[in-house]
Amino acid sequence: MLIIWFLLFSYMIPSSTSIDSLAVGQSIQDDETLVSASGIIEVGFFSPGNSTRRYLGIWYTNVSPFTVVWVANRNTPLESNSGILRLNEKGILVLLNATNSIIWSSNLSSKAVNNPIAYLLDTGNFVVKNRQETDMDGVLWQSFDYPCDTLMSGMKIGWNLETGLERYVSSWKSVEDPAEGEYAYKMDRRGYPQIVKFKGHGIKMREGSWNGLSLVGNPGPTNQVSLKFVFNEKEVYFEYVLHNRSFFEVVTLTPSGAGQIFFWSTHRSTRQPVFSSEEKDQCESYAFCGTNSICNYNVNSPSCECLRGYVPKYPDQWNVTIWIDGCVPRNKSNCNNRHTDGFLKYTHLKLPDTSSSWFNTTMNLDECQKTCLKNCSCTAYANLDIRDGGSGCLLWFNSLTDMRKFSQWGQDLYLRVPASELDAGHGNITKKTVEIAVGVIIFGLVTCACIYITKNPVFNKSGTLRKLNSKRYKTKHKHEDVDLQTFKLSVLANATENFSTENKLGEGGFGPVYKGILIDGQELAVKKLSKKSGQVLEEFKNEVALIAKLQHRNLVKLVGSCIEGEEKMLIYEYMPNKSLDNFVFDETKKKLLDWPKRFNIISGIARGILYLHQDSRLKIIHRDLKTSNILLDTNLNPKISDFGLARLFLEDQIEANTNKVAGTYGYIPPEYAARGHFSEKSDVFSYGVIVLEIISGKRNKDFSDPEHYNNLLGHAWRLWNQGRTMELLDEVLGEQCTPSEVIRCIQVGLLCVQQRPEDRPNMSSVVLMLNGDKLLPKPMFPGFYTEKDVSFETNSLLKNHKLFSVNELSITVLDAR
Repeated sequence: MLIIWFLLFSYMIPSSTSIDSLAVGQSIQDDETLVSASGIIEVGFFSPGNSTRRYLGIWYTNVSPFTVVWVANRNTPLESNSGILRLNEKGILVLLNATNSIIWSSNLSSKAVNNPIAYLLDTGNFVVKNRQETDMDGVLWQSFDYPCDTLMSGMKIGWNLETGLERYVSSWKSVEDPAEGEYAYKMDRRGYPQIVKFKGHGIKMREGSWNGLSLVGNPGPTNQVSLKFVFNEKEVYFEYVLHNRSFFEVVTLTPSGAGQIFFWSTHRSTRQPVFSSEEKDQCESYAFCGTNSICNYNVNSPSCECLRGYVPKYPDQWNVTIWIDGCVPRNKSNCNNRHTDGFLKYTHLKLPDTSSSWFNTTMNLDECQKTCLKNCSCTAYANLDIRDGGSGCLLWFNSLTDMRKFSQWGQDLYLRVPASELDAGHGNITKKTVEIAVGVIIFGLVTCACIYITKNPVFNKSGTLRKLNSKRYKTKHKHEDVDLQTFKLSVLANATENFSTENKLGEGGFGPVYKGILIDGQELAVKKLSKKSGQVLEEFKNEVALIAKLQHRNLVKLVGSCIEGEEKMLIYEYMPNKSLDNFVFDETKKKLLDWPKRFNIISGIARGILYLHQDSRLKIIHRDLKTSNILLDTNLNPKISDFGLARLFLEDQIEANTNKVAGTYGYIPPEYAARGHFSEKSDVFSYGVIVLEIISGKRNKDFSDPEHYNNLLGHAWRLWNQGRTMELLDEVLGEQCTPSEVIRCIQVGLLCVQQRPEDRPNMSSVVLMLNGDKLLPKPMFPGFYTEKDVSFETNSLLKNHKLFSVNELSITVLDAR
């Protein structure tokens, strides 16, 4: 029997010399680990992401990807792999660096220390205890008292009221820096305790108070875990405990403030965690609807409703869905009328913020109501505990904040209202009233439609739409108003923290671009017209007018604009991964762009340009396509941006001329640089440059072939002619791609950058060539190719270095946004 037990135990421990405990005088070095008794979890040294700094951490074994759940020296990293962890005779864990200096240590226990030993438990808790103690009462120190970014089963969030110890979860600064970030889950002890997510010192989101079954912000059944709330004179905390030990589940607070739940089975030798993001809608943003109102999320959008007896504080803002200032009482409170006040019941609610509440655990609901009526400032009450029919009393005073409606679950709230509001009661609209209202609405709509058809010259006498020639149609719509949201400068200043440098995403010829977060949590990119910008107001209006009419998944979405005094801004959807050049030319980030992602980006850009040239109701030439104007969304899908230089073509227009060449060196074609001619083929040339840059990971304008002094285009053409095409491929891609697909993309890129515009394909052909298998034509020499065996119109000009002067060509160089 002993032999069988030994074999089983050996099977559960990874094949290493690691142990699960550390006695006084023992230590582990950088290449050693402690492994828990069942081989589930281990403690040792690691480097996060691409960082070279070393940290002492705890992680689950055989889990891919590598999942760290606790870090000891999160704010004091080791600069080399010479770290040593040791347990001293006082029962203190110390982390030493190369000079034997202590850079981190566990706290000194107030308990008597007798032959201490450190254990790594299967729960993930790293504990120091007296060796002879058999239970957790003898624990001198434990890692569970000092959470990092991960909440684990058995770990508490809350306070030890005797020692003043606060336990809370805080995010990492970044994926490569585990130092304490700006987001944290904490227990707010004001009023009735509740769990709150903070960003700095401000509340970002509220999980809420405990109602006996769950936190009010997350109602509903929990099948796999037991939730626990303890509140007494010694401590107040919340924790969860897993029922089933055959799987793990942890909750991680990411550097961006999102919550992620990781769970995986314990039975597999190599475990692949499944994770789900914290699916939060706008109603979860703290006080999204302001005070005295309820947020309701229907399908894809939130709406706010004032409580009975309350009206919007600013009706004009409320009518245009600006709800942040909330609602105020319809009539001033009169304490003399308190005996005639009543209570209106709301169901399925997330109860309001309890930081200013009062509570009693022994009162019943009737006593709770009477207590509220006795106090003029009391505005609502509810059961403290909803189990077994409800018990306890929770009272709110003055304003009610951060409520939402749930479709099911939720809780009852009793709102105090004057008798007149009770008489108006819910549900008094009769069926007859509804029928009359519907009839009036239908009659009104029909009448308006008839008047419109009769008076509008677009329709003939029979009410059918007349055919309009394209010229008249364009004239009619040339100056039409654009249906876009207009933002106030004060709103954008608040969203960008007064356009702080910390929120600055980049700067180009137009001006700086800032990240902004509206009060409802919506993220935006705010592009601000610089007063020194060469791009004038006309170009600003041009971009608004053009992009507002364009809708395509590979075009960035314009959300709105702002014009106040001298300030002019464009507001776009926020792209978390910024622009393509930040990835493809960065030695670290380019590794995230494997070949399938690069091919997806190449194809997506092509579809976006095709839409501009052919599939939209406007024919648009972008004129400034480049990697810094290709933004990447969360999934690295490309979106074309910056339409300040774009031009609108008539349906039968082939090309146009300009005396002022505006674009970016390295992406503009020869005919545009030399003669000011631009057309669809100008964008095709720029696209070809982008394709070759994506494949090679090199900038065209910075590249110089050391042997032949070619730019990237000439170098690629030379390799193609010599049958060495794959040598252009970015080295970080290795052998992970399909050579035939890479070669086809390079050939398409070379076809697009041919010297003569008429030789270049249009974008519809490009899209077909990228996804087809037919043989492609042989590309001619590219633009700006200056080998001796090639002669073309602008060759003599190109040899003059003055051509590359921005001032000489009047080129507006627009850097990455």
